[in-house]
Amino acid sequence: MTASSTPPSPSTGASRIPEIRVPGVLTLLGLVAGLLIGLAIAGRPFAPDVLSVTGPVGSLWLQGLQMTILPLVAGLLFSGIVETVAAARAGPMARRTLGIIVGFLAFSATLGAVLMPLLLDLFPVPAGINFQHGEDPGKVPGIADFLSSLLPENVISAAAGNAMLPVIVFVALFAFASTRLGDEPRRALAVLFEGLAGAMMVVIGWVLGLAPIGVFALGLTLGVRSGGAALGALAHYIVLMITVGSVVMIAGYIIASTVGRKRLGAFAAAMLPAQVVAISTQSSLATLPSMLGSSHRLGVSSTTSEFALPLAVTLFRATGPAMNMAVAIYAAKLAGLELTTAALAAGTFVAFATTFGAVSLPGTISFVSSIGPIAAAMGVPLWPLGVLVAVEVLPDLMRTLGNVTMDVALTTAVDAGEKDPPTRETIH
Repeated sequence: MTASSTPPSPSTGASRIPEIRVPGVLTLLGLVAGLLIGLAIAGRPFAPDVLSVTGPVGSLWLQGLQMTILPLVAGLLFSGIVETVAAARAGPMARRTLGIIVGFLAFSATLGAVLMPLLLDLFPVPAGINFQHGEDPGKVPGIADFLSSLLPENVISAAAGNAMLPVIVFVALFAFASTRLGDEPRRALAVLFEGLAGAMMVVIGWVLGLAPIGVFALGLTLGVRSGGAALGALAHYIVLMITVGSVVMIAGYIIASTVGRKRLGAFAAAMLPAQVVAISTQSSLATLPSMLGSSHRLGVSSTTSEFALPLAVTLFRATGPAMNMAVAIYAAKLAGLELTTAALAAGTFVAFATTFGAVSLPGTISFVSSIGPIAAAMGVPLWPLGVLVAVEVLPDLMRTLGNVTMDVALTTAVDAGEKDPPTRETIH
């Protein structure tokens, strides 16, 4: 297999996952209705009686989400690593592309761990918010906990104790080891983990089908306890998340102009049609034809663009690590947790590693499957995510915009590396 003759299929990561529909609009309406009703009954004598019902309903829905996270991450991460290793064997262009992808994803995870605490220091969460939902937030890991938890003494015990970090390390090592096996056992393991991921996605789809009810209960509880501060916190969250995603997207312009050697104005003009499609579809995969057109306008060779772009759409979710870390950090702030350096390091590693198991699915599903393990590794409770997921539609637009921009920027960088000697492209 050569890079020029057999480009990877952009549907590789999603083909193993059944189609799942999530009632996104109803979920958002459920949150709004819950908040408004909670605001209306706050301070009334019967408010505690209402909370005695909505509290358990919200907790039950959160438990339904939580029970799927570990097996889902194991299945997706194993499959993602196996596919990444297979892609790396496609030739020099594939290895160069994957090198840039891995390097930037590590940078993206670190960016989220640094930028979001800085933004929260500059623009604190509105006062008066109370997300406490009757759940023990757990222990925030220190540096000794982080180092000792990298390798599990017993992976079964670690999984049973919901210790996400050692399980992820074990699954990653197991996936890499499986690539050294013969064809038959390697395929058998790949099918097993694909089936595990697919089945868990079906279960999480069922749970998210009840999201309007669960989010309504959580929103009502939040409205009663926090009043108008809850609305301010959600708006504050959306603005900060879009800010983090924008920084990642700006990095795409920098990469295209420096590594890709494209004029900044020319790159911006060539990207505009693809970005319009990205906003309207909220899907990198659906934007692939437009991205190919942008690459053509930038003078990228068809050999490079037809290989690198499908690979990028499959494996490169540039905004994912940064924005997923940002969500987990924001959730910790809402829960009143002060994250240690070790907790941030654990979250950064998990945000980077789990990106290779991400799938092109509705933002609500990817939100839960991507951020859940990061929060667990950092000792952050799940309940803030149950409310934040309802407003993910706006940050998700920024995710798609950033990913599409970075995919084309990556392609220009790969194409520049293919040219010997390097020459500056001109736009026709």
